[in-house]
Amino acid sequence: MKNVLTVIFSTAMMLIFSGTQGQEKQIQYLSGTANNHTVTWNFYCTGGRNSGKWTTIQVPSCWEQQGFGTYNYGRDYKTYGSNFRFADEKGLYKYSFAVPKSWTGKVISIVFEGSMTDTEVKINGVSAGVKHRGAFYEFRYDITDKIKFGSANVLEVTVSKMSDDASVNNAERLADYWVFGGIFRPVYLEAVEQQHIERTAIDAKASGDLTMQVFTKNVKKANKVVADIIDKKGNKVATITKTVSLNDTAVLLQTKVNSPLTWTSETPELYSVNFYLKEGDKTVFRTKEKFGFRTIEVRHGDGIYINGVQVKMKGVNRHCWWPETARTLNDSIQLMDVQLIKQMNMNAVRCSHYPPDKRFLELCDSLGLYVLDELAGWQKAYSTKAGEPLVRELVIRDVNHPSIIFWDNGNEGGTNKELDDDFDKWDISHRPVIHPHHRPGNQFNGIDCNHYEDYYSTKNILNDSLIYMPTEFLHSQDDGGGGAAMDDFWELHWHAKRSGGGFIWAMLDEGVVRTDMNNIIDANGLNANDGIMGPHREKEGSFYALKEIFCPVHVEMKSIPDDFNGSIELENRYHFTNLNECKYQWMLVNFAKPFDMQSRGYEIVKQGWANVPSILPLQKGKINLGLPADFKQYEGLVLRVTDKFNNVLNEWTWKLQSNKELLPKFISSTDKVASVAKNDSVITLKGGDVTVELDTKTGLLKKVVNGKASALSFNNGPVMLNGKGTVIDVKAFQEGSSSIAEFKYAGDIQAVKWTMAGNGWLTLDYTYSLTGKFDFAGISFSYPENYVLGTRWLGKGPYRQWKNRMKGTPVNVWQNFYNNTQTSYWPMVYPEFKGYYGDISWMEFNTIEGRFYVVSQEENLFVRLFDFYGITGPEFYPKLPAGNISFLDCIPPIGTKLAVNITKNAAVYGPQSELTEMSKPVTRKLYFYFGLPAISKSNENYSRPSVDNVF
Repeated sequence: MKNVLTVIFSTAMMLIFSGTQGQEKQIQYLSGTANNHTVTWNFYCTGGRNSGKWTTIQVPSCWEQQGFGTYNYGRDYKTYGSNFRFADEKGLYKYSFAVPKSWTGKVISIVFEGSMTDTEVKINGVSAGVKHRGAFYEFRYDITDKIKFGSANVLEVTVSKMSDDASVNNAERLADYWVFGGIFRPVYLEAVEQQHIERTAIDAKASGDLTMQVFTKNVKKANKVVADIIDKKGNKVATITKTVSLNDTAVLLQTKVNSPLTWTSETPELYSVNFYLKEGDKTVFRTKEKFGFRTIEVRHGDGIYINGVQVKMKGVNRHCWWPETARTLNDSIQLMDVQLIKQMNMNAVRCSHYPPDKRFLELCDSLGLYVLDELAGWQKAYSTKAGEPLVRELVIRDVNHPSIIFWDNGNEGGTNKELDDDFDKWDISHRPVIHPHHRPGNQFNGIDCNHYEDYYSTKNILNDSLIYMPTEFLHSQDDGGGGAAMDDFWELHWHAKRSGGGFIWAMLDEGVVRTDMNNIIDANGLNANDGIMGPHREKEGSFYALKEIFCPVHVEMKSIPDDFNGSIELENRYHFTNLNECKYQWMLVNFAKPFDMQSRGYEIVKQGWANVPSILPLQKGKINLGLPADFKQYEGLVLRVTDKFNNVLNEWTWKLQSNKELLPKFISSTDKVASVAKNDSVITLKGGDVTVELDTKTGLLKKVVNGKASALSFNNGPVMLNGKGTVIDVKAFQEGSSSIAEFKYAGDIQAVKWTMAGNGWLTLDYTYSLTGKFDFAGISFSYPENYVLGTRWLGKGPYRQWKNRMKGTPVNVWQNFYNNTQTSYWPMVYPEFKGYYGDISWMEFNTIEGRFYVVSQEENLFVRLFDFYGITGPEFYPKLPAGNISFLDCIPPIGTKLAVNITKNAAVYGPQSELTEMSKPVTRKLYFYFGLPAISKSNENYSRPSVDNVF
């Protein structure tokens, strides 16, 4: 009895009031409020782990993450064949609670914000109402007549993981995501006065026209409803009063607010309305809502308009997800996700494939994101009987969020068209309903949402009479999609009149921490690795590419022109914001040098701020940075742009000095004399402490020896890639203080010249010629991957590049320690170490044998580091060059999951995704310096500059 009373007392202390007692809704949580605030309930699981016994569980939660039941992925029925059966576990919950005596005479409801999947509720042994079917929807029961005051009440809940309605399972469980069981969102009691406002629905147009439905309950003596409209400063801007009659259930309020601040993703202006149910001058009940003034229009054959302005969605698909707690989140995660989407310069999110937590929508309202709110139905639909109550629950919960622009009726065939008109029944503002789909011909309300078209089919669709807004495109599995090819895709959409933008699949790699497998992270093979970010929001390369591609301050300048005078053309890709509302900071910088072990990034030598004249949305104009006259003596120029909310939109870096101008700063001349020796099989060049041996028959580097570090395993190059050559002439001679070995070839590679300086700098000059289209071209060397500790370089980074994903990797001095991250395998470390890196001026290799350097005299050198694959493996991944370390003049593109072979089919994703056309001879000069001591990672007292500081 003592324990029961303790529970009763502690529960009563959890009362949360939204205002003065007796007039506003009062809430008492029975569960916790989030994954970091839970309450212990009694629990019995009928199958799988820890089943067949009463124990305890934390609520809210997914019971698999609490150590119960069986893990299932929604596509397991395909993975394991038609005979596969999902675990049909049930969870039995019990909890004792007390109700405050002050609630006597009130209407008391129990509210479940989300429970997977079928849920039966009893209060004190009596059924609360009809079983609820559907996992992602808020539902409630009036339990006023079942509550006991002054003693413990017992809540019993039976949750069935699989629904007894086949259409619910088809819509929610047979899906491309993890499926769980449990009460995964909060549960609470809600108490209101007998006469009360049950709910409201608000339609606030950009014109200031305001219409509100106020749904009243049990009206007996109350005679009017009053609504005060309050702006963000707390000022009352309008008051509406309407008479209410006995037993009225709905009252319509209308007014006009003059010149309201309108809501858009760029200007998330919110108002609030205080509703009062009054009996004369006495307030019987009151409640409050937030809303925004905005108008949504779909102009058929034209575009999507917000407040009379055509907009394009820069969006991503998001699931409610956290690896340790699955679908159960907290406010910090909700906020982080909205901020991350905004950091990518996106303006929209699709809540795939079900409605999200309420807090997420509130943050979209306040921070500014356009939302697609979705009725579940992955590829099969709810029946009309099952779907009608769920549409109602979806809409009445979310109707007042200005961020919601569209209602989605299912996904990819999971659309029951009989439910289309149900959204309008509950939505006073009559938002457009769309059909996200992957088959042509399913357009609805003038919008084609067809999924996963390639660049050229997209181009054709955009010339059609419909608005095209793919609700899924550029699938992001295996480092492909997302940012890869998006530069071309977005230019296509941006300049197309009837584009509505689109939504990338998907935001996250949805790896779950498996409580049955020592807490490894499992993404179910190929299935859940679809993200721009990892499960804990690890930022992959596409994150930063998208940040630049979607940046509303668009900069085309790729390099500094010879006649540069500090003026840069800007294009305004905002819809509602003038570019003069942003801030522009310029910095003249010098980059860290190769042999300075303590130095990373750049040193800011001079900086200032520039003003931009008025550049209206969709217009172009120029910014004059006002650089000092001597700006060309510095090595780099940085332009950082922040928006009016002080968020960094992007940062661009340009080299002011060429590689040839940079070389003398760290390659010194010398008076020392090098030596050369030749026999039938080997040419030996020696300078300083460095000795190299070259094979006379092949021209390849056989051996590198440093007097301090002995042998270094860098060898077997230059190997010609995508070409061949045979040595036809060899010369070895002394020229001044340098020793030289020259090789002439018959074939694609034409000449190789090795020059050793007396101070140990070794120069490689080579010329080759290829004709045709190639995924890569250049030369390779061999070096054992397991000897490498890390690299440091001046060039693009710190993330690797593909030919069709070069943006988001500014020039700087970067450092990556070795890691073997293969996309979608855990543990993952970002940035990945292995890959292609562009615009390399110099690169330092830190190895267990010592450090060595490679310096490029010419521009536009790519360096390939070792072999790397995604989870699809080498068969479906872009072909890699021979050898281990390659020096390249072009690199391959990457396709997406939707191409059967993402190498061969990448070209369909646009011009940047095509192979590189080679026709002219290529001549390059590389400098090598071998044999400095290694830098131990454990002893380093410096770190790579944070990429987040760059952006």
